[in-house]
Amino acid sequence: MKTTALASTIATALSLAFAAVASAQTHHEKPTYKFEKCYGVSKAGQNDCYTSTHACGHVSKVDGDPASWIYLPAGTCQKVVGGSLTEKK
Repeated sequence: MKTTALASTIATALSLAFAAVASAQTHHEKPTYKFEKCYGVSKAGQNDCYTSTHACGHVSKVDGDPASWIYLPAGTCQKVVGGSLTEKK
């Protein structure tokens, strides 16, 4: 009985540790090329950083989140369907 409880406790601790690592937020470096922030075009979990709803990359929950942005080469955002140079409200 004690062995089962100990194993369960260890398993829970490990799963919490792995969950914390998996949800770690990332900060992307600015690109070395001339860029612009393009809002509303990133796939879920593929945004770059710093929005009004979250602080880091890879945390957006839906495709095309109007508050999430990605770096694109300057002059290309408005050529992408749904792309905006400003956050959509």
